[in-house]
Parts: sequence; C-alpha cells; structure tokens
Amino acid sequence: MNKSILTKREKQVFELLILNKTTKEIALNLNISEKTVRNHISNAMQKLGVKGRASAVVELLRLNEISL
Repeated sequence: MNKSILTKREKQVFELLILNKTTKEIALNLNISEKTVRNHISNAMQKLGVKGRASAVVELLRLNEISL
C-alpha cells in the first residue's frame, strides 16, 4: 500500500491551491479558518522539506501526491 505523505485535508488544500484559490477561498470552500489553511500548508511544506508554496506544489507533483 502506498502511504500518502500528506493528510487528506492537506491534500485538499493543495488541490485548491493549484486551482489558484486564495487562502480565504480555500478556507471558505473547506469550511475551516484561514489560519488552519496556513497551518496545513506549513505542515505540508515541513514534511516535504521545502520553503514556499510553489516548491511544495512542484514536489507534490513530482511525488504524484497531487495532479494538475
């Protein structure tokens, strides 16, 4: 079984992020606070060992965690 690096929620956040959604739009879409969205992004970046959202997206695409 291939274990995902990200939690289900972190993956949802990045799937919306690559659709060019803002933090506010992601928060509204997932019914969570903007701070929680930022926390999910930050946690994912830490897991991936990258700095910045763009680097995280590139790495997640490379690892087939998300797709365009």
